[in-house]
Amino acid sequence: MSITWNNNLLTGVELIDSQHKELFGRFDSLVAACNQGKGRDEVMRLLQFLDDYIREHFAAEEQLQIKHNYPHYGEHKAQHVSFVADVDRLKKQFLSEGATLPLVIQTNQALVNWLIQHISSVDLAFARFIKERAAS
Repeated sequence: MSITWNNNLLTGVELIDSQHKELFGRFDSLVAACNQGKGRDEVMRLLQFLDDYIREHFAAEEQLQIKHNYPHYGEHKAQHVSFVADVDRLKKQFLSEGATLPLVIQTNQALVNWLIQHISSVDLAFARFIKERAAS
């Protein structure tokens, strides 16, 4: 499964967009490594990166939501909490089982699908909310 950034995912919030692009770049590295038969090496690097980076990214998004009194903050935060739990689960599985091929595939599919779905629906809805508030 490939992952490619496209401008349809731009939120218009520079900090959030740059963080999203960084996440896409990291996932793209995993996909490229998988295509070269090196996914097992890359999956742990990705999981270690995600462990810190998504918490920082989610905190930035959540602070913006609080600042703008976003009415769907609780739902958005719940998705973040769920994703952090998924990454933690994958990391624990990696530490206990190693970088098995099924784990590499599962990591790739689960994280890429979540990232695209979350940005294209939930994050863009928040961005529209900010723009509408600024326009009124």
